[in-house]
Amino acid sequence: MQPTALLPMRVTSFRPGTQPRFRLTERQTLANKLLAGQQKHILLRGGSRSGKTFVLVRALVLRALRGAGSRHAILRFRGNAARASIWLDTFPKVMRLCFPGVAWKPHKQDGYVELPNGAEVWIGGLDDHERVEKILGMEFVTLFYNECSQIPYASVLMARTRLAQHIVGLQPREYFDCNPPGTGHYTYQLWKEGRDPETGRHVDSTLYAELGMNPGDNRDNIASDYLSTLESLPDKQRRRFFEGEWSPEIEGALWTLDSIDRNRIEARHGSTLDSLLESGAVPSLKRVVVGIDPSGASGREGERSDEIGIVVAGLGTDGTGYVLADRSARLGPAQWARLAVTAYHEFRADRIVAERNFGGAMVENVITTAGPNVPVKTITASRGKAVRAEPIAALYAQGKVCHVGRFPQLEEQMLNMASAGYVGAKSPDRLDALVCALSELMLGPQHSFSSQPFRL
Repeated sequence: MQPTALLPMRVTSFRPGTQPRFRLTERQTLANKLLAGQQKHILLRGGSRSGKTFVLVRALVLRALRGAGSRHAILRFRGNAARASIWLDTFPKVMRLCFPGVAWKPHKQDGYVELPNGAEVWIGGLDDHERVEKILGMEFVTLFYNECSQIPYASVLMARTRLAQHIVGLQPREYFDCNPPGTGHYTYQLWKEGRDPETGRHVDSTLYAELGMNPGDNRDNIASDYLSTLESLPDKQRRRFFEGEWSPEIEGALWTLDSIDRNRIEARHGSTLDSLLESGAVPSLKRVVVGIDPSGASGREGERSDEIGIVVAGLGTDGTGYVLADRSARLGPAQWARLAVTAYHEFRADRIVAERNFGGAMVENVITTAGPNVPVKTITASRGKAVRAEPIAALYAQGKVCHVGRFPQLEEQMLNMASAGYVGAKSPDRLDALVCALSELMLGPQHSFSSQPFRL
C-alpha cells in the first residue's frame, strides 16, 4: 500500500503579543489536569469528536516546549492515517489555536516537527517498517498512541522499550486515546480490570489513569446535527461513539470491535474511490463486486420488514479485501435494484452477486430490468448464516479484510453474529451481503454457496 503524499505544513512565525485563540472546555480542562499528574499511563477514552486527540496533542506540545532537546512520538497503526489525521490536520490546528506565537518547522521527509528549543515531535505509523525502525532507533520521553483500539498490544510493548529519554523536569509518559472497543480489548483489561493482558497479573494501579470524554462535553465545537447522528446509531455503536463506553462482547462472537478496527482505513466523508486510489489509501483493485441479500423480499413494492443488504467490496492487488460501501436500504424490488445498479456503475464493479434463496427469479429479473447490461451472478446459500460467515470472520482475524471508513449498521450486525447463530434483532441482511461479496472475491463458490451464473 502506497503512503499518502505529504503536503507542506504551515510554518508559524513568532508574533509578539499574540494570544492563543482556543479555550478548553470544562471536561478538557479536567483531562489536562490528569495529563499533568503523576500517572505514567494515561488513557482518554470517549465518543467521536469529543476533543480527545486535540487535548493530547496540546499536552504533548506543552511537554516538548518544557524540555529542550526532548523527543516525543505520536503513533498510529497506519502511516497514511497518521499523516492525514495528525500531520496535516490536528497538529497544525493545535499550533495555530493554542501556540500562535511559537515557530515550528516540519521535516516532512524524516517525519518529525522541530520546535524552537530543539524538541522534536515524531509522527508515524506502526505499519511503515522503515519509519518504525527509524523511530525505534531513538529514545523518547513521551509516546502517544492515537486511536489505540487499532494498535495491537504487542506493538505498544515494542514501542514502550524506547520510552527511555532522560530530560530534566519531564517524567516519561505514555498517552492513549480511543473510541472504546469491546471489553476484551487490552484497554479495558488495563484501565478497568487492572490486569496485564499478557500475563493476567495485577498492574500497579497508581501508574494508570483514565478519563471519559464525550461529544456532549464538546458541543460548542461541533455541529448539533452531528450529535443527533451519534445518538441515533445502533446500540453498540452508540455506546462506543456517543457514550464513550466499552461494549460487552457476546460469547462466541465471530467478530469483535478489535478485529474490525485493527484493519480499518479511515476515509473522510464524501471520499470517492478515485480519491482513495490516488492517495494510496486503497491499492489498485483487481475485482469489485456488489453483493446483494434480498432474502425475504416481497414481490410487491415496499412490502418488507427487513432491509435489502447491498455491500460493495473489492479485491486489492495486495490480496486484501476492501469493503467500500454499504448501500443497504428498506425498499421495494424496483428501487433496490436501481440502487444496486447505481453502486455497480459508481464503483466500476465487475458484476453483481445476489442470493436467490427467497427471491427466486424475481431477483434476477429486477436487476436486469434496472441494468440490462449489468453482469449478474445468482447464488444459493446451501448452509446456515453462521457457517457461511465463519471463513469470512477468519479472514478478518488474519488481517486480510479492511473497512474503508465506518459502516455502523453493518458492523453492528457483524458484532451480533456468533458461532451459535445471530443474536441481533431481525435479519442480518447487511452482513449476508458482505459475506456474499467477500466469498465471491476471496473464497470461491465451493465454501458456502452453490453458484448459478445468470446469462443475459
